Amino acid sequence: MKRRNFVAAAAAGLAAPAIAEETAKSQYFMLHYYHMRTGAQVDRTTQYLSGAYLPAARRAGVKTSGFFSPVIAERGPFILSLSVYASVAAMEAANLHLAGDKEFQKGWEDYNLMGEPAYSRMETALLRAFDGIPELTAPPTDAKRAARSFEMRTYESINEKASRRKMKMFEDAEAPIFRRIGMSPVFFGQGIFGKDLPSLTYMLAFDDLTSRERLWKAFSADAAWQKLRSQPGLTDPEIVSNISNEILRPLAFSEIR
Repeated sequence: MKRRNFVAAAAAGLAAPAIAEETAKSQYFMLHYYHMRTGAQVDRTTQYLSGAYLPAARRAGVKTSGFFSPVIAERGPFILSLSVYASVAAMEAANLHLAGDKEFQKGWEDYNLMGEPAYSRMETALLRAFDGIPELTAPPTDAKRAARSFEMRTYESINEKASRRKMKMFEDAEAPIFRRIGMSPVFFGQGIFGKDLPSLTYMLAFDDLTSRERLWKAFSADAAWQKLRSQPGLTDPEIVSNISNEILRPLAFSEIR
């Protein structure tokens, strides 16, 4: 199935809460993993994303893009591409624009040479921003600033009710605690398409790995968090079935850094 047709089908298949984007105005986040085996594949994919895809995405109206490599994660090496869209319609429009962008299509053809794979597998997930935290917040940066460390965490749940309860827990209490102790949330998203659903995923930015360790210790010891996590109906065994995380480093051309 062609990519643009897949996106159209995906949009048609969204559950009712997701279609509410017309009124809730929550952004959509596309996570696209390029899994690779060799350094040559990493180099080719980096050149493709920086030289062909990112300029074309900007021409297509994609306002924010992030590109990351793993520091600590399973199934490395990989490059993670994060694209932000105002709506499903905006995502479809961007993909239609890419399909008609001759310069991008040439770069895509060069990247996808037959017999010379630039990756071993691709993996894609679509997230919808929480209603209570409807937009990605990119940390401020400039050319002189050192790149941050990013952590992306995914919480799986046994069913949708449990997952929605965990989402509300983040919206109402956990995310405010993050901010109060000095953490920098980037986004919070509900899994719409991808593996191991139902799930939610969020990303945090840290100055470096040392500050990450310090802030997580502060969060774990926070009295409000200790009280929240012990409330009946909100404990991890009741609403979370698995937690995974990745420590990521932004690539040189990433707009989120």
